[in-house]
Amino acid sequence: MTPEDLGVTHAVVSVNGIRMHFVEKGAGPLVLLLHGFPEMWWSWRHQISPLAAAGYRVVAPDLRGYNDTDAKGPYDVDTLRDDVVALLDHLGADDAIVVGHDWGGYIAWHLASTRPSRVTKLVVLNMPHPALFYRVLRTRWSQLRRSWYVFFFQLPVVPPLLLTRDHGGGVARVLRSAALDKTHFGRMELAPFAAAVTKPGRAAAMIGWYRAAFRAGLRGGLRGPAHLRAYGRITVPTLLVWGMEDTALGYHDLVPGTEQFVADLAVETVPNCGHFVQSEQPEEVNRRLLQFLAGAVAPRGA
Repeated sequence: MTPEDLGVTHAVVSVNGIRMHFVEKGAGPLVLLLHGFPEMWWSWRHQISPLAAAGYRVVAPDLRGYNDTDAKGPYDVDTLRDDVVALLDHLGADDAIVVGHDWGGYIAWHLASTRPSRVTKLVVLNMPHPALFYRVLRTRWSQLRRSWYVFFFQLPVVPPLLLTRDHGGGVARVLRSAALDKTHFGRMELAPFAAAVTKPGRAAAMIGWYRAAFRAGLRGGLRGPAHLRAYGRITVPTLLVWGMEDTALGYHDLVPGTEQFVADLAVETVPNCGHFVQSEQPEEVNRRLLQFLAGAVAPRGA
């Protein structure tokens, strides 16, 4: 698969002080797809067409600092949320179904917690609720050990160099190494990610997200980052999808307890699957996603 195969429309618009690139396909209720690290809109290559065929208007942006969106700070979570809100405004949408993976999932949780009127349904893939994540990082060595890379990303110079070495091959290796089934992680399919990270300033911007989050945690001390204290309980229907062989984020540490923060929660696990669940097991993810959006009953709780 290549980007040209998807038949998407590309656009670049000015939102929240940056020029943001996104792709769009289909018509109907808006589904906004938010990618994670170290990806870009191509993260959703296996979801865009099935969602469009099911009657949705699908929009997948490159988030701030990634690919063809400006690499311009700040990279705090409020700014990243406001980028998404401004994009919704540009699209003429009061609200949307919001789907996020990894860092995109963090933004999705944050958006639904602080701007609930902008989200009609919420889907998060392999990213815990931020309040639960911070609590676990403070209390469980097992997850803190898994999150070693967050501390590594605080180093100067080295992390961006590792991502961009071999013409972006560092990113391709990160993606491929996280998958058990590497069917969808061939060289050609990963090429857009490698090309994206080598664009000027992008690798540093991607690392900048982690540095901003780390600083927010330090400022918050034992109470946690300030934005967590503004969170209300999420009331919109919410689906949490989890690839069970995620080596960075442990299900048993990070998923039980999510119901404290979400009133209407369904949890779906995908066995024998790593962190990049929507790429590794797209058929499973698409089936569960479309069932949820159609209102089908899903398993409750964690």
